[in-house]
Amino acid sequence: MANTKSAKKAARQIARRTVINKARRTRVRSAVRKVEEAISAGDRAAAVAAMAEAEPALVRAARTGIVHRNAAQRKVSRLVHRIAKLGK
Repeated sequence: MANTKSAKKAARQIARRTVINKARRTRVRSAVRKVEEAISAGDRAAAVAAMAEAEPALVRAARTGIVHRNAAQRKVSRLVHRIAKLGK
């Protein structure tokens, strides 16, 4: 347990940020899941629409450090490639 005043404050701040980061991580995972479900269903229009929401969510998560920048870029790239393979 934190002993000093500054350590107690740091613990409070960490707890507050953890809640926010969990919510953001959940939002990103849900957005990516929607894209993957649309791809597996073979619905290109739904996949493109879901990707329009998932890509900014991934970029925001990478910018705030919730997901590593390269991991977010890799995920976007792979999803876009899978959508492109669905055809037109």
